[in-house]
Amino acid sequence: MSREESIFSPHVLIAPLDWGLGHATRCIPLVKTLVKHYCRVTLAGELKVESLLRQEFPQLPFLHLKGYRVRYSASKLKMPFLIAAQVPKILSAIKEEHHWLKIAAQENGFHGIISDNRYGLYHEALPSVFITHQLLIKTPFGTGAEKMLQELNYQYIQKFSHCWVPDHEGEENLAGALSHPLKLPDLPLTYLGPLSRFNGMKNHSSAEHILILLSGPEPQRSMLEEKCLNELKSFKEKVVLVRGIPGESQQLKTHNNIEVHNHLPAAELLKKIAAASFIIARCGYSTIMDIHATGTKAVFIPTPGQPEQEYLAEHLMKSRFALCITQDKFRLKQAIDLAKQFNYQPVLNEDDKIENTILNFIAELREKNKGATSP
Repeated sequence: MSREESIFSPHVLIAPLDWGLGHATRCIPLVKTLVKHYCRVTLAGELKVESLLRQEFPQLPFLHLKGYRVRYSASKLKMPFLIAAQVPKILSAIKEEHHWLKIAAQENGFHGIISDNRYGLYHEALPSVFITHQLLIKTPFGTGAEKMLQELNYQYIQKFSHCWVPDHEGEENLAGALSHPLKLPDLPLTYLGPLSRFNGMKNHSSAEHILILLSGPEPQRSMLEEKCLNELKSFKEKVVLVRGIPGESQQLKTHNNIEVHNHLPAAELLKKIAAASFIIARCGYSTIMDIHATGTKAVFIPTPGQPEQEYLAEHLMKSRFALCITQDKFRLKQAIDLAKQFNYQPVLNEDDKIENTILNFIAELREKNKGATSP
């Protein structure tokens, strides 16, 4: 038995937000690192998040934790107002999950908490980490509204012990002003570097297909899927379509040149990425980090009416990290033609602090529980 195996093994809860699957996928490297260093990990969530994480980590215990269940609009103009109308429901969910954590921590004996954007999962007696790339939250209502929202955002973040930001610390970064606002929250803050399940996996084979990755909340996921399927009717090149609906058993029937998957585990998805000439995807931040990790050329389509993705599209287009096209102007063949001519410029910053940050967190948990023994 190694020295690390013989000492105290902290029990860590990891729970990602349920707005799309990106919060869950970017927790995968955290889980793997904790397990590698002999921590006991329990996961929490529901629905698609639960399906994805159970598929990746069937050996780990899982607790049911209700998500925020935010609804999206089919209309770009109505989207901000629909989100605003759900703020009371979100605040109620935050309160409920904080109460849930108090009970779950006592019943399961957690020593630490890692919350990916779930604001209620802080604990007064346990070290708790809040993961976010949105220290500044964009809205369509102007800078005054953004300042008020940032103050509320920081009120919640500062209830945690630590804040981990999955982006590069320097000027060459992926999230721009979202992760590098003028004012930072008042708690220990660490820039991890981009957090991707594909970190360190830039291994490309010959280009064999176009890869379309669908993701995000409904109804916009299905709307983009329908648009892509209509475009694919006259498209002759080989295409792999990953629908982003883990747990779905019904298979989509389409043309012979199109290979369809409802969902792919990380290892299988990486093979598809490695063989892709271009990836077409939403401009979700976790997808951006996956593209950064693999070095694949991407065409991003921001979700209409989602200010975060619209800002990221503008930021990444300006830095020439990716070609970005609005959903109403997206045409598959034209997009690929434009991508072939686009002068892609990868972000070269490689300040990966993930392992060291987690090791420091584990050391904090062990110090806090000095003298305790693992079950």
